[in-house]
Amino acid sequence: MASNGDHQTTVKPPPSPSPLRNSKFSQSNMRILVTGGAGFIGSHLVDKLMENEKNEVIVADNYFTGSKDNLRKWIGQPRFELIRHDVTEPLLVEVDQIYHLACPASPIFYKYNPVKTIKTNVIGTLNMLGLAKRVGARILLTSTSEVYGDPLVHPQPESYWGNVNPIGVRSCYDEGKRVAETLMFDYHRQHGIEIRIARIFNTYGPRMNIDDGRVVSNFIAQALRGEPLTVQKPGTQTRSFCYVSDMVDGLIRLMDGENTGPINIGNPGEFTMTELAETVKELINPGVEINMVENTPDDPRQRKPDITKAKALLGWEPKVKLRDGLPLMEEDFRLRLGVTKKK
Repeated sequence: MASNGDHQTTVKPPPSPSPLRNSKFSQSNMRILVTGGAGFIGSHLVDKLMENEKNEVIVADNYFTGSKDNLRKWIGQPRFELIRHDVTEPLLVEVDQIYHLACPASPIFYKYNPVKTIKTNVIGTLNMLGLAKRVGARILLTSTSEVYGDPLVHPQPESYWGNVNPIGVRSCYDEGKRVAETLMFDYHRQHGIEIRIARIFNTYGPRMNIDDGRVVSNFIAQALRGEPLTVQKPGTQTRSFCYVSDMVDGLIRLMDGENTGPINIGNPGEFTMTELAETVKELINPGVEINMVENTPDDPRQRKPDITKAKALLGWEPKVKLRDGLPLMEEDFRLRLGVTKKK
């Protein structure tokens, strides 16, 4: 039995992996595919997976928003393999687990190429499920808090169905991820695939794209360059920010646990955009101004995860506070922007 929100469903047993997996002579490593592994969260996940000597990690990434630089310390390592691959094309590899992260996840990228975004979400997820079905792998999808749209329920539990505009400029992402979740459950029910769905909320940390239009990276880059921090009106809209190491820990616990999900993974500490700007200003550059600018359409007013399920089922909750995480990200951005700290 698997739980989908509060609905019980009967499923077929999963297909069996390659017979070599159960060989009594050789203890084979766990082979793990990470799509989008050159991206921000993906590369941190790879770092964590590679720490375990029993893991072999294959990354598939087309570098649309990711960067090979994020993985440079593993290139040439025998347990690591990097493939330039677009998930909208089928991929044939023998693996035990698939972490399917591939997808542009910042408004700048998905508005720049909405069709590519929806293809990645739909065709990419179909391809990865097809792979999981063929080789008997367990697959984890990183879905998103965006499936809740502009929520009418606060904070958002997994049982909430969301309030989403199907024809807006962000719909390629929101609805794309909603379809990806549907596909995951349909493959699970029809073919017995072992699935895991994480609904991840705003995440921040080193290796974020500097100009990706996300609020934390925007503010830090602006503060370091001495530019005014641009807060989108009205400034009272809230977000909750999870440090990347906490996020990766949650994803691995979900993959290795027994629950299909969906499970919210995020930090329930809620900040208004004005509070975030004030905090960045105070920690990084007290001399900068804060300016209000026009907002983008369909910008959710509130976003805060209900993590009751993650605590109960995964024993997970975030440990890193925003005030402790921001300076770690600042350090990384300073190196990349070439801005030294004034004594």
